[in-house]
Amino acid sequence: MHLQPHKALVGANAFVHESGIHQDGWLKHKATYEIISPESIGLQRSNEASITLGKLSGRQGLRKHLEKLGYRLKEDEVESVFLNFKAMADKKKRVTDADLKALVSNEVTQVESIWKLSDIQVICGTLGLSTATVRLNNTIDGSTHVACCVGSGSMDPAFKAVNLIVKEAVKLVEYSLTTMTEDVDVVITASVVICRLNNHASNHSTAEENNVQPTFSGTGEGTDVAVSSVEAYIAALNKMLGSKK
Repeated sequence: MHLQPHKALVGANAFVHESGIHQDGWLKHKATYEIISPESIGLQRSNEASITLGKLSGRQGLRKHLEKLGYRLKEDEVESVFLNFKAMADKKKRVTDADLKALVSNEVTQVESIWKLSDIQVICGTLGLSTATVRLNNTIDGSTHVACCVGSGSMDPAFKAVNLIVKEAVKLVEYSLTTMTEDVDVVITASVVICRLNNHASNHSTAEENNVQPTFSGTGEGTDVAVSSVEAYIAALNKMLGSKK
């Protein structure tokens, strides 16, 4: 039988803390807000940190979750990310790991944008192959580049067209969309995480070695899915191109 998440002891939320005060107290001493541990009744925490991030969460909970994701930020960087995190949490019920990576990437990793989206057209449906035409501007030399690709779905050909222009081997790690309705308009936030595609990697490389590859994230927001998604993809690409080895 399906259990309600708020069911005492055995519910999914029984040992999860969202409030900033609860998170801070739990991090200092677990018994502050847990009179028993889930392990004592044969349960395992669905979240190792027992922290879920939402609009009630505080700085300590955010810092702990960022550390779990591998980020070690300075106080001013945490403060900058926290302010934008609260603004996002007011719009979304839950802030995901992909959202946090995008926030950290946007606030901490500031690089000069090399490529900028000029125009995009995506044609998809049940009649024929999906196609996308993308026009990008190079902010360094002022040149304009156009590419057209076919693919599956609506965003696959668009991302491929960008790759043809940028001429970089890129692997798409994560891609997600969230929506927020404002009157009759729907605001779409696209989040993209990419990494360099190592064509010289050995077929015998381990999963642990592959995980060492750094990732770069970007976000795009607007009323059009294709525009928001490609802007997020280009934002991640600019960070990858501007990063040092």
